[in-house]
Amino acid sequence: MRMRPTLDWTPAADLPPGTTDLQPVTDALRAGGVLVLSGAGISTESGIPDYRGEGGSLSRHTPMTYQEFTASAGARQRYWARGHLGWRTFGRARPNAGHRAVAAFGRHGLLSGVITQNVDGLHQAAGSEGVVELHGSLERVVCLSCGALSPRRELAHRLEEANAGFEPVAAGINPDGDADLTQEQVADFRVVPCAVCGGVLKPDVVFFGESVPPRRVEHCRELVREAAALLVLGSSLTVMSGLRFVRQAAEAGKPVLIVNRDRTRGDLQAVTRVALPLGTALTTVAARLGVPLDGLGGAAD
Repeated sequence: MRMRPTLDWTPAADLPPGTTDLQPVTDALRAGGVLVLSGAGISTESGIPDYRGEGGSLSRHTPMTYQEFTASAGARQRYWARGHLGWRTFGRARPNAGHRAVAAFGRHGLLSGVITQNVDGLHQAAGSEGVVELHGSLERVVCLSCGALSPRRELAHRLEEANAGFEPVAAGINPDGDADLTQEQVADFRVVPCAVCGGVLKPDVVFFGESVPPRRVEHCRELVREAAALLVLGSSLTVMSGLRFVRQAAEAGKPVLIVNRDRTRGDLQAVTRVALPLGTALTTVAARLGVPLDGLGGAAD
C-alpha cells in the first residue's frame, strides 16, 4: 500500500494575513540583489497544477517516494507509464508572465540568482540564466547502477518503441510530471533499462523521501548569504528543502518577501506576503520598475 508522504502542516493561529500591497516587493527589486526561490505555484498559469492550492494535485494524487520506486518493479512500471504520458504534456507547457518577469528582472540586474523547486524547466525556457534546480529536472534521466546521465527525450523515444499504441487518457497531470492513470491502463507498459549497463533508470529529480544533494544545498545556502533579500514565488514552503533557506535569510536579518495566494509555512519569517496571482503581481511590479517582460528595451528606475 502506498503511504502518503508528510506534505502538510498546521498553520499557526498568529500567521499574518496576506496583503495586496506590492510596494515592498517593488522596493526590494529596485534595490537589487534579490534571490528568487520559486515553487509550483509559479507554473500553474502554464497549465501545470500545484500540490496544495485550489484544485491542487494532493487532493487526488500521492507522489512517488524514493523508497517505493527503488524497492518495487511494479512501482517503477506505474511511474514510467504515467510519467511517459505526463512528459508529453510537460513538453507542451510554455513560460507564463511570472516566468518572463523573473527572467526580465535578471536581465536588468535586479536579481542575485534564482533557485527553483520545480522540475519543469520553464524558468530557463523564459530566459533565466544560472537557475539552480533544487529538486532536479525532468529533462534528464539517471541510472541508479552506473550513474550515467541521458536526455529524457532519448528515453521517451525508447519507451515509444517499446510501447507502440500506448495512448491512454489521463485524468490529470501533476507537478512532478506524473499523469493520473489507473492500474489497468499501465498493466502492459514495458519499462526499458539503462542503455549503458542495463540498470534501473530514474528521472534526475529528487523524489519525496530522497535528500537534495548536499553540495546543491550548500550552493543555495551561499546564494542566500550573498543576497540582499529573498523573494519566494508560488511556494507553500511546506517541505524543509525550501523552508530552510527562508529561515536562514530571516536569521541573517535579510528581508523575506513572499508572493503566494495561500498562507505559507514561512509567513512568520516574512516581512510581507502578497496574496495575488503571480502573473498579475509580477507583471505589475515589472511595469512599476519600467522592466519590459520580453527584453524589448526600457530600463529599471
